Amino acid sequence: MTLLTEEAPCKFPEPGSPISNMTYYSQVREPKEEYVDSMEPPVFGAVEPPRRSRGRLIMHATVMFGREFCYAVEAAFVTPVLLSVGLPKSLYSLVWLISPILGFLLQPVIGSASDHCRSSWGRRRPYILSLGIMMLVGLTLFLNGDAITTAIVQNRTLKTTWAIVVVMAGVVLFDFAADFIDGPVKAYLFDVCSYQDKERGLHYHALLTGLGGACGYLVGAMDWGHSSLGTLLGSEYQVIYFFSALTWGIFLTIHLCSIPEMALGRDNSSDSLAPSRLLQVGNHSNGYGALPKETSELLPGSEIRPRSFSALSEANAVTSSAKQPNKEVQKRMTLKYLLLAMINMPSHYRCLCISHLLGWTAFLCNMLFFTDFMGQIVYKGNPYAAHNSTAYATYERGVEVGCWGLCINAVSSALYSYVQRLLLPYIGLKGLYFVGYFFFGLGTSLIGLFPNIIATLTLCSVFGVMSSTLYTIPFNLISEYHKEEEEQRMLGLGDAAQRGRGTGVDCAALTCMVQLAQIIVGAGLGALVNLAGSVIVVVLSASTVSLIGCVFIALFIRHVE
Repeated sequence: MTLLTEEAPCKFPEPGSPISNMTYYSQVREPKEEYVDSMEPPVFGAVEPPRRSRGRLIMHATVMFGREFCYAVEAAFVTPVLLSVGLPKSLYSLVWLISPILGFLLQPVIGSASDHCRSSWGRRRPYILSLGIMMLVGLTLFLNGDAITTAIVQNRTLKTTWAIVVVMAGVVLFDFAADFIDGPVKAYLFDVCSYQDKERGLHYHALLTGLGGACGYLVGAMDWGHSSLGTLLGSEYQVIYFFSALTWGIFLTIHLCSIPEMALGRDNSSDSLAPSRLLQVGNHSNGYGALPKETSELLPGSEIRPRSFSALSEANAVTSSAKQPNKEVQKRMTLKYLLLAMINMPSHYRCLCISHLLGWTAFLCNMLFFTDFMGQIVYKGNPYAAHNSTAYATYERGVEVGCWGLCINAVSSALYSYVQRLLLPYIGLKGLYFVGYFFFGLGTSLIGLFPNIIATLTLCSVFGVMSSTLYTIPFNLISEYHKEEEEQRMLGLGDAAQRGRGTGVDCAALTCMVQLAQIIVGAGLGALVNLAGSVIVVVLSASTVSLIGCVFIALFIRHVE
């Protein structure tokens, strides 16, 4: 079978003859290097997109720099901002719980919706743009909530109440959107990149994630309040907001323009013979990449399966047109189906989700309380002392040094992303997964047992090892698992029970584990600290959970050749 072009009509095999291969005929490209950048050679079953240049992959990964930059700003300023507007301590944990609870409940819906989005702009980018705008709105409310309410509300009591509401809404909205956006971004990478480029793309994601976090912490550590820019914009928070919004807006735009997507299920009835369109015969339900029914009826005797334009194509790409009515496509969008798809996912996906949950629980245990640990345990300061006391000044100094430790974590995460590429041929993905958890567990246990300044700052580098591992290895494993499934479907060995799952759902399931880890840490770790009477239990808990994750990886994560 050939492509539909002006020079060569579409040819189909005789009735009853097997479909053994497909031949791709090149067409004139305008511009030459960017002709429908997301098109893929029409290989039956698994369809591989073209190779992407390094520049395109870096452009795609810039969104991670912007997201992590804003995350670092939030981590550095969320406590001062919330306390400055008068938020009671009893409500502080509520701020950290609302966003992950919403994310855990709604993440699979977004993932599946992006799997079946029919926008002419592509499947993932409309969701990424919407979530990016939500992040910007949340950041605006978070860093400017006090200024906004001061300009609108005159009553002092009402001003305090509304300032708390606006800032809390900004924090929740920002966290919600920033956590959500990771799934569509990873699925977007999988859709438009070839198998060889997915690994490269994920490493660029990890590299720019680390660099973005480092830059965000450095910007937050500077004293902008007494600078000329602080005088011009009004306050330190406005300067931080200016840099954050500018960085996020620029890099989100670059990301959205990096690699074009092919629209899903576009109605091609009016231009089905256009020379610059890759088409495939399908059913009347306008399935993934299908021609309208009228075209297929002109070619009796040819039951051609619809093709997927996704690099990790949807499972319905191998179902015949007679077996996939439109109501089945609509059923995929229901919450009940999504929950069933996650519950009934293959065991190796479920084990991957559990290990991801253990990893993020350990990582967040340490990261959310690390600066407090530095102030209280390493520097022996007291956060509850009078603000003009030496004990409180010592605690603040420990918090500042803790921020530099988090900057070391971000830099080491970027560097380790390259070390992973060197180690991968020798120990494989499962080995890298185990190493990341093991070094983090070992490093945090040493920090808890020997809490001195030099050792703690040096061992902050193992935080970056864990960060890079969590951001890349699980998604690489998903890519490998989907590749195996594609090969099995090409051989007719695919499991029909798993034909509704798409890449977006699998990526969303992993991201749900991040929200669940935040819920566990936010709800339980504070009580654990109060019970133990010392924040040293934080790093020891992180170490214990990480080492448990090592054992789980060794026993239950499936090795990929």
